[in-house]
Amino acid sequence: MTQGQKKSQEVETQSFLKFLGTAGARFVVARQLRSSAGLYLEAMGKKVIIDPGPGTLVRLNAAKPRIDVERIDALILTHGHIDHANDANILIDALTQGGLKRRGWLFAPRECLEGEKAVIFNYLKGYLEKIVSLEPETEYNFGSLRWRTSHRHQHPVETYGLIFDIKGKKLAIVADTKFFPALVDSYRQAYWLILNVVRDSPFEDPLIQHLVLDDARLLIKEIKPRMAILTHFGLTMLRAKPWELARKLEDELGIEVVAATDGYTLILE
Repeated sequence: MTQGQKKSQEVETQSFLKFLGTAGARFVVARQLRSSAGLYLEAMGKKVIIDPGPGTLVRLNAAKPRIDVERIDALILTHGHIDHANDANILIDALTQGGLKRRGWLFAPRECLEGEKAVIFNYLKGYLEKIVSLEPETEYNFGSLRWRTSHRHQHPVETYGLIFDIKGKKLAIVADTKFFPALVDSYRQAYWLILNVVRDSPFEDPLIQHLVLDDARLLIKEIKPRMAILTHFGLTMLRAKPWELARKLEDELGIEVVAATDGYTLILE
């Protein structure tokens, strides 16, 4: 088999997104009522960790089959909050074999890399092959994997959603944000729509910037994806039984809606 044939075969392997964790709010994370690990995307010949919160390294090693951290190609951070970026540093150290092997890419908002809100240790930056600062509504090519960022989200820190092109279909990951109308335009063509839904009812404090169930309903109704997946649950969502809420949304909207569980795997075909 030639090198070109090997590359083609690699790209054509089945693409999937694994939910290593589905915890959202601080109480669920602190008590580990759900895992707070991130997402694992394997697509177009690339292996990518998205938003590695607390416990991601543990979950990678516990996965069946085990996900070898030394074969991860890239990390993507949507923003620098601890439930999305806690394990980024240990993953960089692990995938580079403690800096012995310079490899791997990191994509992250500039706030994650520079200044007082930075979450990446300076000494680890030189271990990586490349670091890319994310910008709003910008396209990125990582080998055969192509994706773009959304509008900047309305969240206390610099935050972007991600829209991947998986063989002509859009996989959209709506990171933490309060609802605002431009979200609909950002994710309009999503085939699979991943929504971080922290609460089943509105927040009492208007300064808290997260999606609630009514926001998810509106986004699904307006965007009309082939499938919507709810995740990143806080305590009120867990108490309300997210699988039942998802079923009610599906019946109401006529669109397939799933409440993710830890380890849930979405086949991107």
